[in-house]
Amino acid sequence: MNRKLLVLPALLGVLTPLISGCGGSGGGSSDSGKPIVVGTTDSIELTKDNPAPLDPATSYDSATWNIFYNTFQMLLTYPRGSTTPTPDAASDCHYNDTTGLTYTCTMRDGLKFSNGDSLTSADVKFSIDRMLKINWNAGPASLIAGVKSVNTPDEKTVVFQLKAPDATFPAKLATPAAAILDSKVYDPTKPYTGFKLVGSGPYTLSSATKDAQGNLQSGTFDKNSNYQGLLKLNNSKVELRMFADSNKMESALKTGAIDVMSRTLSPDQINQLQTSSDPSIKLTESPGGEARYLFLNTSSSDLRTKAVRQAIAEVVDRQAITRDVYKRTADPLYSVVPQGISGHTNSFFADYPTPNVAAAKTKLHAAGITSKIPLTINYRRDNGGTMNQPEAEAIARQLNASGLFDVTAKSEEWSAFLKAASQRKYQIFAISWLPDFPDPDNYIAPFFDRDNFLNLPYASKQIQDQLLPETRRMAQRSTASDAFGQAQQIVAQDVPMLPLWQGKQYIVSRSNITGVEWALNSSTTTQFWELGRGVTG
Repeated sequence: MNRKLLVLPALLGVLTPLISGCGGSGGGSSDSGKPIVVGTTDSIELTKDNPAPLDPATSYDSATWNIFYNTFQMLLTYPRGSTTPTPDAASDCHYNDTTGLTYTCTMRDGLKFSNGDSLTSADVKFSIDRMLKINWNAGPASLIAGVKSVNTPDEKTVVFQLKAPDATFPAKLATPAAAILDSKVYDPTKPYTGFKLVGSGPYTLSSATKDAQGNLQSGTFDKNSNYQGLLKLNNSKVELRMFADSNKMESALKTGAIDVMSRTLSPDQINQLQTSSDPSIKLTESPGGEARYLFLNTSSSDLRTKAVRQAIAEVVDRQAITRDVYKRTADPLYSVVPQGISGHTNSFFADYPTPNVAAAKTKLHAAGITSKIPLTINYRRDNGGTMNQPEAEAIARQLNASGLFDVTAKSEEWSAFLKAASQRKYQIFAISWLPDFPDPDNYIAPFFDRDNFLNLPYASKQIQDQLLPETRRMAQRSTASDAFGQAQQIVAQDVPMLPLWQGKQYIVSRSNITGVEWALNSSTTTQFWELGRGVTG
């Protein structure tokens, strides 16, 4: 087993990764024309509630964004090893003046979509306007909700007028929320249904197969000959295969049926792979931006009282969860913003340092609550290597063991999960958050700003009206740490959510696959273009 340890520059703000252990990443990469096969346990479902899973306006999850980053083009992207968004479909982007309200991009010459249609500034305006107009439930429109208008004085120029200054706007333009769509193909007000897409990114989705349940089973991604941008492709074709079971995915890797195994691996698999002596398989591990949160519905009668939410925070034992459920493949998280992101503070540890049933009981009694509180935790039904059920059941056991709560755990299909959560149908639910961009804003605003994508009932005027606007006026992001620290403290005091753990990232590959150490970005997206086939020493 070749094992690599990688420090992600997108998380830690350095320019090159630090690699140790056996195996190399460079040399000998060649394109034989044979597709590089990538396995994943992510699922993409085509259902009545999810009729357009490959439309950027409707989908906001790791599985679909993994495809979007490889097939759609944005004005900006992140070059290898950089934390600064850099022009891709654009040749230049800049703020017009010190007000930070006008942002202008100039397009590259001769841009085309994969179908041959010309790509102009009008398509950029169309795409942003469409995203905001469709405003899909639990979709990504909230990321660009700060856009007041988009103007196109000519075919190469796009001018964004913002509602308020936003230093994170360039980073948002580098996400699929700003994916550029062909205005001749996509309807301006309706989703593009089915497993199909048209983009101008490095790859085209040339074929897709689905199973009897309507889930995407596999997809073939061919090099887009029309792509003009920053990224260099190290292969001409990638096949993505979905597995319902991470053990079957691992078996396929060991037999050579697939070349790369990405998310999600079970904790037991990770631990076994770390100690494996198989020289044909290499494991790459890196710090992760993934954060797991438990959301508490503050509009629910049983959770409306802050003392109840604080009592939950007093009881939940993160150390036990990461030890017993995740087998130490994740680290306890004590704030909304994970470690490794600027501005992180251990706000929950300061207020609730260790599980304390007596303190929880005192808080409840002070609020006049003496009987057990009935609650339900809803969790996404497990697929592949996920541990949603054992995690939810462990939390329920911890709360019930305190004698203060009567908690049950209930599963839900992913296709209905986010929609129900955003409709406030659940009392308590957990999601894993993968950052859209490596900034503390993206761990706070998606949940606690106005127009947050989960439609959470909790609102802090100080976060919404003072702290987030204040930080967005700060181009030097390190100067925003104090304001972000205040926001984290507010969340710890009010407990509309409970941070649980911070995940590491793992990707496993055959030893002849190159570029693996660059393939995962901070959002756990597999960047297909980094993968090559060659010989490593």
